Amino acid sequence: MQRVGLYPGTFDPITAGHLDIIGRGLKLVDKLIVGVAVNDAKKPLFSLDERTAIVEEETAKLHNPRNVEIEVRSFDNLLMHFAETCGAHVIIRGLRAVSDFEYEFQMTAMNEQLNREIETVFLMADVQHQAVASRLVKEIAKFGGDISSFVTPSVRAKLLEKYK
Repeated sequence: MQRVGLYPGTFDPITAGHLDIIGRGLKLVDKLIVGVAVNDAKKPLFSLDERTAIVEEETAKLHNPRNVEIEVRSFDNLLMHFAETCGAHVIIRGLRAVSDFEYEFQMTAMNEQLNREIETVFLMADVQHQAVASRLVKEIAKFGGDISSFVTPSVRAKLLEKYK
């Protein structure tokens, strides 16, 4: 049986922290679906199509020694419903700080009520990525700060183009 994992997020934009979690998630599954969420409440800078394309581009560059299949899909429904349609056995989530844990703890408890067959696995962010958040990366880029340690050169160029 193929172990399918789902790593959901808004990815506006995808950061080095996201890529770290994806790379580490590849060690846990046979197939990883990166779910790019519609989340109008976050007022994304990049459109859903742009975010999906950027995630596809960035995940294609990842070190993937086991050749785990990576699929990037957008979704605009309940996470657990999306996980079920993907055939996911596990949802992968990254944790940076205690505030992440509180939110994720509550979300996991609710998701478990919806489907007890899908487990949630938390991966701690690497120390160098613990403060990295897409929201902060966008703010730094908007005001001309250096974001090169937070995103790939390609994502940096796309962000700077948005703020021209």
